[in-house]
Amino acid sequence: MNNSITRRVTLEADYIISTRSTLRQTAHLFGVSKSTVHVDMSQRLKKINSKKYQKIEKILNLNFSEKHIRGGEATKKKYLLA
Repeated sequence: MNNSITRRVTLEADYIISTRSTLRQTAHLFGVSKSTVHVDMSQRLKKINSKKYQKIEKILNLNFSEKHIRGGEATKKKYLLA
């Protein structure tokens, strides 16, 4: 794997672990697509650092379980401002 990709994956993982951010937020910060961050965290990180992968997996599962709540809050906010 390319050193720049390995470095990006590690930085993304460290950011998600420290801030508990979503894939979308991480992608926006790093200037890559959400799909790229998803592949980085679900496939590449497992090969690079399995301990970080286990931490990331827990965070991503939590974010996934809360996704419907965040979507509802965003819709509520949208219509309150209108």
